[in-house]
Amino acid sequence: MALLYVELVSPERCVFAGEVRSVLLPGVEGDMTVLPGHARAVTALHAGVVFATDAAGTGRRAFIRGGFAEVGPTRVTILAERVRPIEELTRDQIDEEIFHLQLERDGTANPEIRAERDVSIARLQAFKASLSL
Repeated sequence: MALLYVELVSPERCVFAGEVRSVLLPGVEGDMTVLPGHARAVTALHAGVVFATDAAGTGRRAFIRGGFAEVGPTRVTILAERVRPIEELTRDQIDEEIFHLQLERDGTANPEIRAERDVSIARLQAFKASLSL
């Protein structure tokens, strides 16, 4: 079975590095599933959840707050502004992320940035509701 090598990196550290079957990314142009053999691409990421299925078939999830992903046929590198394990995420932390995104949105006149922040805010609000925290 073909696998991808994935690295999830935050400014503080490498959070995860290993082989996976697939990875789901919250891209700004839409969620994208990356499988082995994927065409090369670079995409900006919304705040949201990265979901990877490891070689044993176990799902692994992490919350990211924006960033970029570089995708290739055998490798995915995710450079995230912030990463938190889903298991450690609280309602207050999600509210804090939403607050920071609102500040960024309100602090710019650039309509593209405002629209991106609005989408990220909506995604986090939906994510928070789905967790029933």
